Amino acid sequence: MTAFLSDLDGVLVDSTASLERTWDRWGRRFGADGRAIVAANHGRPAREVLAQFVSGAELDAAAAAFEDDEVNDTEGIVPLPGAAEVLALPVVAVVTSCTRRLALARLAAAGLPEPAVLVTADMVARGKPAPDPYLLGAERLGVDPADCIVLEDAPAGIAAGRAAGMTVWAVATTRAPEQLSAADRVAAALPEHLAAAATRSPRDAAGPRAAR
Repeated sequence: MTAFLSDLDGVLVDSTASLERTWDRWGRRFGADGRAIVAANHGRPAREVLAQFVSGAELDAAAAAFEDDEVNDTEGIVPLPGAAEVLALPVVAVVTSCTRRLALARLAAAGLPEPAVLVTADMVARGKPAPDPYLLGAERLGVDPADCIVLEDAPAGIAAGRAAGMTVWAVATTRAPEQLSAADRVAAALPEHLAAAATRSPRDAAGPRAAR
């Protein structure tokens, strides 16, 4: 049976405004362009992004404070079309660059249920674009990576899924389709992928490479 491993932000929920507000506040405090940081690092764990700007001795405190800010800013977070249907699939996991606390806050804000398998950035040594999160998701589901379809919206997540040996289907919700060309299939939104999933298996799911 096909297993689906879905990213959270930009795939199941629209949290763009919250992300931009949080990074904008952080950028103003530390003299950085928060919006540019979001644009360059979407899909990567916040802690790994912060490590580019904060010294090792201060990173734990900075990451904790940033997480608090994100958790407390859920205004405007809504489910994306097809999100509830994805979470209702027989074999599904959510694999996100959020911490567990943040992922649960965003799922709750969007009115979506917590999945039985939730892999978060604080559960792995290396976050996306490394394959670790998706490999852990497959392990927790008890499935072979070759039998998995990853749902992603960002280049970092696409790279992680492909490095894990999985089929990757992308949604052009936060990036233009041409920026997602490394995925096996690209669609405007989840409902198009769900329709394709009804008739495909992971081993023949690769085409067409850009179904837009």
